[in-house]
Amino acid sequence: MLASKRILLIIGGGIAAFKSLDLIRRLRERGAEVTPVLTRAGEEFVTPLSVSALAGKRVFRDLFDLTDEAEMGHIELSRSADLVVVAPATADLMAKMAQGHADDLASTLLLATDTPVMVAPAMNVRMWEHPATQRNIATLKADGIAFAGPNEGDMACGEHGPGRMAEPLEIVTAVDAALASGPLAGKRILVTSGPTHEPIDPVRYIANRSSGSQGTAIARALNSLGAEVVFVTGPADVPPPQGVETVPVETAQQMLEAVQAALPVDAAIFAAAVADWRVASASTSKMKKTKGGLPSLEFAENPDILATVSQLDHGRPGLVVGFAAETDDVVENATAKRKRKGCDWIVANDVSHGTGIMGGKENDITLITENGAEDWPRMSKDDVANRLAERIAQSLI
Repeated sequence: MLASKRILLIIGGGIAAFKSLDLIRRLRERGAEVTPVLTRAGEEFVTPLSVSALAGKRVFRDLFDLTDEAEMGHIELSRSADLVVVAPATADLMAKMAQGHADDLASTLLLATDTPVMVAPAMNVRMWEHPATQRNIATLKADGIAFAGPNEGDMACGEHGPGRMAEPLEIVTAVDAALASGPLAGKRILVTSGPTHEPIDPVRYIANRSSGSQGTAIARALNSLGAEVVFVTGPADVPPPQGVETVPVETAQQMLEAVQAALPVDAAIFAAAVADWRVASASTSKMKKTKGGLPSLEFAENPDILATVSQLDHGRPGLVVGFAAETDDVVENATAKRKRKGCDWIVANDVSHGTGIMGGKENDITLITENGAEDWPRMSKDDVANRLAERIAQSLI
């Protein structure tokens, strides 16, 4: 997929810059041509010699190189690539991008380019969560800048949380998807996945047996067809797919808010097994077993995410797909659910005891549309995802 693709790689200053060396190697393994740009801060972490040796090309560092500028070198650089990748993208670099600053070679290239841009953020968790950074992120996303990561994890500073740069192979997958020319290229699709956890107290919660594997497979299949995927996932058993924008949530309310924040999209696939109810007033302290009898729990209904999006007056996705996990009268219940919710398709499956569907590796699907019910043979969840992704592509073309 990356054969002969030209990548302009801007390496910002941060300890994560060491990952850029492996990123260059991984991109070149797949046939990409990498032209590196190293910021002054980046030179504090990796050397121009090491970057040049891995890229097989000269490293660009100075805006005022007279030889290059005599031929408008920075303009040439900014527009000769198929994709500009900033990895690591520091808080400072992203602030410059968001505000249109151009005081060095990297920021000037980013302001002068008419090429798609992808950033792989890397910074301390407090910097990532700071309101100024979040405002800049919102601006960049509105400007069409693609994001790879960041991940959540341990950092060199000793803290833990979001802000860790995505791994090189994750960035390669995102680059691959960004340059894909599949049938869903240019389409933005939302996928929800996994269960939700509704707290009873700080240590107990209401959940279900969903593993998140089917939703994850769908997101991966859509991404492989070129779609930009926003993946909103509850606490799943399987890791999220690489190359997609992942939004982790816990509760149904958090999932609804994440879904609303992701709109507008071309299509929305609601594969998550959202809990129907929550405890109305979750305890802030652990509930103790007492001799006074069982605790009394008052339940409240969770928001209906599928119906909320399906029935939008403005900004409704062109295609809304729901899921129906049924134990009895699968087709009848799923058909009624499609009409009740107002969605376009329902992917129905029988999760009754003994089928092995819920949490298993296979699925047995009936696709419900306005034209009726279409039975699919039992197959792996990856095969279901690929077949569904192809149908979605046909619908959106």
